Amino acid sequence: MYTTLLTNLENGIFTITINRPDKLNALNTMVLNELESAVQRVCEDENIKAAIITGQGVKAFVAGADIAEFLEVPDEQGAAFSRKGQQIFFKIENCPKPFVAAVNGFALGGGCELAMACHFRLASDTAKFGQPEVNLGLIPGYGGTQRLTMLVGKGKAMELMMSASTIDANEAKDIGLVNYVTSPGSLLEKTREILGAILSKSPFAVSKVIAAVNAFYSCDKNGFSEEATLFGEVFASGDKKEGTRAFIEKRKPVFK
Repeated sequence: MYTTLLTNLENGIFTITINRPDKLNALNTMVLNELESAVQRVCEDENIKAAIITGQGVKAFVAGADIAEFLEVPDEQGAAFSRKGQQIFFKIENCPKPFVAAVNGFALGGGCELAMACHFRLASDTAKFGQPEVNLGLIPGYGGTQRLTMLVGKGKAMELMMSASTIDANEAKDIGLVNYVTSPGSLLEKTREILGAILSKSPFAVSKVIAAVNAFYSCDKNGFSEEATLFGEVFASGDKKEGTRAFIEKRKPVFK
């Protein structure tokens, strides 16, 4: 179905693997277009309850954008080039189903930006993170300046982006960029374990958690007001009725 992606659906979890190991899974136009299609499928397919994004091979999650393509983009199309990637990553960030990055190696430039667009991240102890665009006379263009600042704070984000420094998985965990660090062999197992716990909850409520947390970072919404609106939606839902009844009756809820 895809040229640059491998996909697998198991137990409601759709795994998307960027499959260009000879190029360290670098993002090019084809990868981005196919990724956009795969993300759309996750959002629309009722059989898919959550998604994992990872990279093929042992070296890289996504080592960045395909730099050779930069030379083919006319100067006046730079902003449009950036917005195209941003649009795809917005779809991941705002998907009502959980998207988790399983970072198995280098996550640099566009790769770090892709991981940060997911709702949270796990990393193997071999992973490396960085936004080294200034080495090319560039800045991050797929949302990296914004999401890195949200996740690790202004000072650390400034340092990482201005110095083009690379950090390892443990430092990434220490500064809040990733949630867990595992061995390479345990990465996907741990990711699926966490998603399994999430998928046992009300999918409607989980989707509203995503929307409410994202509202905190939105310039267009008041986060507290949005939270109240979303709370009202889940409060009136069948899942809320089932969840509260199950709690009172001391049984496991069956969410719809």
